[in-house]
Amino acid sequence: MGSPLELNDTLLLGEAQGFPTDVFDLERHRISPVTLEELEGRLFSFSGKDGARIYHLDPVRVFLVQNFGGKWLFWGKALIQSQTMEKKLNADGSWTPGEWTMSGTYRISEVYEPAYQELFTRRESAPGKSWFD
Repeated sequence: MGSPLELNDTLLLGEAQGFPTDVFDLERHRISPVTLEELEGRLFSFSGKDGARIYHLDPVRVFLVQNFGGKWLFWGKALIQSQTMEKKLNADGSWTPGEWTMSGTYRISEVYEPAYQELFTRRESAPGKSWFD
């Protein structure tokens, strides 16, 4: 019997999971691109990621992707600083076997320029998931 543990190279986050919408807004980014210097020293958090997974650890990058209701927008690369996997408990405190949730912290190591961001998102998103489709 195996374990459904997944190794991820992509940190796909919605706003409720901790995607930093205060920093990343596509319209603003197209006018005045976010720079790595603006993010220096910032530590970002995520939580509520479903599933048992392990993200690549710093110094190996993961792709930082914003999830807009099922559509993906690649923003750049991140370095995982910490990750925690916990049982996802039901409202009554019981656990459904196989239900896990992830949380952690990350730093941003690269921000894609707008033209490259669009190209990368179109090419690397799962079929039908690109923000630009």
